[in-house]
Amino acid sequence: MLQITKQCLVILSVSALLFSCNGSKNEDNEIADNNDSIPESVAIDSTRISAQNVFNSIPGRAEIVALAAEAKSEYNFNILSNPDDVNKYTVESSKALNLGAYGSDLSTAGVYEQTQESMVYLKCVNILAKQLGVSSAFDEKMVDRMEANKENRDSTLEIITQSFKNADNFLKANGRPGTSSLIVAGGWIEGMYIACNTAKETKNENVIKTIFKQKESLRNLIDLLEKSKVSADAGYVTVGLKEIKTLLDAKNDNVYTLDSIKDIFAKTEALRKKIVAPN
Repeated sequence: MLQITKQCLVILSVSALLFSCNGSKNEDNEIADNNDSIPESVAIDSTRISAQNVFNSIPGRAEIVALAAEAKSEYNFNILSNPDDVNKYTVESSKALNLGAYGSDLSTAGVYEQTQESMVYLKCVNILAKQLGVSSAFDEKMVDRMEANKENRDSTLEIITQSFKNADNFLKANGRPGTSSLIVAGGWIEGMYIACNTAKETKNENVIKTIFKQKESLRNLIDLLEKSKVSADAGYVTVGLKEIKTLLDAKNDNVYTLDSIKDIFAKTEALRKKIVAPN
């Protein structure tokens, strides 16, 4: 596993950054950022079942950075996915899930301006994107722009955001909404895993509150996965997310202690372990 220095990890980084509703559109995208080309037979109701809708209740970039600073938590980046495992995912559903997870890691490194680590996780993203047939969303132009803007955190994060949106649009337009939905799920799960670890380390009440606030995004994510008809071999993801949802729904929103998320953390960790395990 790549040795990486300790840095403060942001909660739900991929959720807010890769699928932010506030990201601006880049004019030099090679894949059109619209849904007009989606065949009617595979179109999904974009007003209700969409990646952006899944994440519309997740904190924005400024709030995430402020919350991370407040928590004052230092984590070893080894908590993130292992870059050495990138070539060990052989099933399309697994590749999609881990593309989302590596995207989370890429965003986390970007938030804290860890240029070297960003390049490591960008390479992982590029490998899986190529295997999934969406390499045009993460091509050399995107890498060059990342390099040119490496001193500008907001620009770097926007480049990442738009690339994942391009991949999402391309997959849906080509009759593969299930694969796109799994990328979203992989990012959400990795983000929740980081959030729970942050809460465990800091016992910060606002971090725990933010975890509880993910009820809506989780409900929309489950709906997205079900409507997208993901492959049978990824059925465990929806099952696991429903178990997490049951726990979240049962929580008392007025109790923000580490003990109150203990079972949520355990379920999230177990699901994440299945996702990142090489196959």
